[in-house]
Amino acid sequence: MREEVLTDELWARLEPLIPVCPRRFRYPGRRRADDRAALEGILYAMRTGWNRLPTALFGASGSTCWRRLTEWHEAGVWQQLHERLLAELRVAGLLDLSAALVDSTHLRALKGGPHTGPSPVDRRKLGSKHHLITDAGGVPLAVTLTGGHRNDVTQLIPLIDAIPPIRGVVGKPRRRPRRIYADRGYDHDKYRRLVRARGITPVIARRGVGHGSGLGTVRWPVERTFAWLKGFRRLRIRTERRADVHQAMLSLACSIICLRKLILN
Repeated sequence: MREEVLTDELWARLEPLIPVCPRRFRYPGRRRADDRAALEGILYAMRTGWNRLPTALFGASGSTCWRRLTEWHEAGVWQQLHERLLAELRVAGLLDLSAALVDSTHLRALKGGPHTGPSPVDRRKLGSKHHLITDAGGVPLAVTLTGGHRNDVTQLIPLIDAIPPIRGVVGKPRRRPRRIYADRGYDHDKYRRLVRARGITPVIARRGVGHGSGLGTVRWPVERTFAWLKGFRRLRIRTERRADVHQAMLSLACSIICLRKLILN
């Protein structure tokens, strides 16, 4: 897909969500950079980096785009954008909530900061984890950030509760899948009970049981979605100390994945 098409479609949905920032009448100062230019700069920086952003190309510097990213995150813009796209997918029949898939992945945290910890898979170097829940086809429903030392199973319930109410059709918003598929890292009877208490059937592989359960044939879309997230260079290794900045980029990346599915189908 051409980036221009993606940016146009993204901007059409993002613009109504951006809070109006009136300019002061007295001592107005320098004119605020254009929001569309800031969005294009943010998308570029997610693939390269803030310091490599060519100001002359977009009309907004890397520091301006960074501030706009955090400003819109604090205003809830990225979450609203994600919810809006999920609703559009549901209207189009492209959201399959008959099941949900959960998984996590490690990434290094080069500068430390909140939500970091000694990674058990990287010689106890500082790292973080992305915890992801998708629909049956791999559409990202929610993604959270924790320290690299956090056990996957402890994040299962927070991840389910992070699914937003998905509107788009007449009736009560949908926020609960019928089943949850997970690997052995989520094997714990306590959490199976908590999942069932939410009206969801857990389908979780058991530890100590030989491989070949068949869950891999169902769970592969969540691993593909992780590959899509890693397509954004800034999400492969955590270089931001501030967890909210990294979370903002995660939310935006999920929205882009949803938009691509909407456009291509």
